[in-house]
Amino acid sequence: MPGLYSIPLAGLKEARYTYEFKIGDDFLDAFEESEIKRGEFRAVVVLEKCSTHLELDIVINGRAEVVCDRCLEAFYLPLSCANRLFVKQGREWEESDPDIVTMPLDEHEIDLSQFFYEYIHLALPLKRIHPDDSKGRTTCDPAMIRKLEAHLMTGEGDSDPRWDELKKLTGTN
Repeated sequence: MPGLYSIPLAGLKEARYTYEFKIGDDFLDAFEESEIKRGEFRAVVVLEKCSTHLELDIVINGRAEVVCDRCLEAFYLPLSCANRLFVKQGREWEESDPDIVTMPLDEHEIDLSQFFYEYIHLALPLKRIHPDDSKGRTTCDPAMIRKLEAHLMTGEGDSDPRWDELKKLTGTN
């Protein structure tokens, strides 16, 4: 995928440049380990070339198909993120800091595909659940919600003797 998500650096003068990239299923397919298999994104990169380094402001907006943690149905989740990347030149590639990259002096372009991939995945929330509708009701699969409610335990029920012993120690019995 080199070139498609790259910015040529040769001949750039000290100034500010804006680039736009479309990211879709073909991009996500290139990463076997990708948690997201389908999605549509737009990445806007504002590159500022300075005498000693490059500053890249990367804003990605779009949506990713994810599986709902509650009902296990796939849905599209809106995602957005904004990141800043500093690129300085050195002898060899070095990415010890996630926000600062050192690239060799003989490189004539910077491939942003790995950064796009990481930024999109880092924007995923830990909990992925269908959004509620305008009335505050879940939009999850109703059949699955009924099954979950059938297995839901209600009330305190019998207490666990292990917890009872601990409560005696803390005096919160």
